[in-house]
Amino acid sequence: MGEEWKSLFDGETLDGWCATPRTYGTVWPGGPRVVDVIDAIPDDYNDRAVEYPAVWTVEGGAIVGRQDAENPGWGGYLVSEEDFGDFELELEFRADWPADTGVMIRRLPESWEGLQVLVDHRKSGSIGGFFGNGIGSFHGVPFVIDVDRDIDGTPVGLIEEDPATTLEELLPEKRAMLHRAGSAEEFLAAWRWDDWNHLRIRCVGARPLVTTWVNDVFVAEADAATFEYPNYDPDTVWKLLGERGRIALEVHDNDAVFGDSRWAPGAACRWRNIRIRELDTP
Repeated sequence: MGEEWKSLFDGETLDGWCATPRTYGTVWPGGPRVVDVIDAIPDDYNDRAVEYPAVWTVEGGAIVGRQDAENPGWGGYLVSEEDFGDFELELEFRADWPADTGVMIRRLPESWEGLQVLVDHRKSGSIGGFFGNGIGSFHGVPFVIDVDRDIDGTPVGLIEEDPATTLEELLPEKRAMLHRAGSAEEFLAAWRWDDWNHLRIRCVGARPLVTTWVNDVFVAEADAATFEYPNYDPDTVWKLLGERGRIALEVHDNDAVFGDSRWAPGAACRWRNIRIRELDTP
C-alpha cells in the first residue's frame, strides 16, 4: 500500500517550490558540455540564462510559467523542495501553442540532470514521451504531433505530424527504446484542444519503470533498467540521480533550430491540481 494523496500546490502561492534558470550541464554524466556539442548554443549561455530566467506566477488557481517578457528566449524550472522516490503524480496542464514544457522527475536539486516527461505542445513535439536531461539526451516517444488549422490559419486542434514536414524526425530508435508505446489515434481522440488536460505519471524502482497517461489514455512506458540508447549508461545515471529526486516544471528556451516554433512570443504554460502519492513497492 502507498500513502494518501498529497497536494503539491495550494492554488494560491508557490510555497514548496523554488524557481531556477534553465542552464545546461553535460550531455551525459562525465560527457561533454551541451554548449560544446551544439554550435547554436553560445559559450556564455548559462550566464545569460541566469540573468533572464523564466517568470512563475499563480493566476486563477494555476501555476503559470512564461519567458521573461522583456528578454524573451530564455527558460527556467520550478522545482519542488521535496524529494520523491516511487510515486504516482497527477496534474492538469494547459499550454499555449506553441509552448514546449515538461515535468521532470528524479531531478537533482542544483543541476539540470533528471528524467523528463515531455509536454512538447509544438510541431514535432511529444506529450507523454521521455527525454534524458543530462543523462544521455535520449528521446523516447511513441508518436509526434502537429497542429491542425482552419481556413484562416488559426490552430484548432492536434493531429499526428506528417513526416514530410517534420522539424525533428521521429527516428526508429526513439520509439524502439520504449518498453510500451501508445497509439496516436487514441491519444488524439481523448485530447481536449484549448482546454485542461490530465497527465498521470507512475515512477517505480531504483532504475525506474516510468509510465504515462493523458486523459486516462496510455501514452508511453520506459524501463530505465533495460532500454538502450547511445551514451545512456544505467549504472552511472542512477548512481548519480539516486532513488529519490525532485519534481520540476519547465519553461523551455528558444534556439536557432526551432526559434519561435518552440515557444511563441507571450506564450504560457499552466499547471493546476498537482498531487502525488508515494508508493510502497517491493
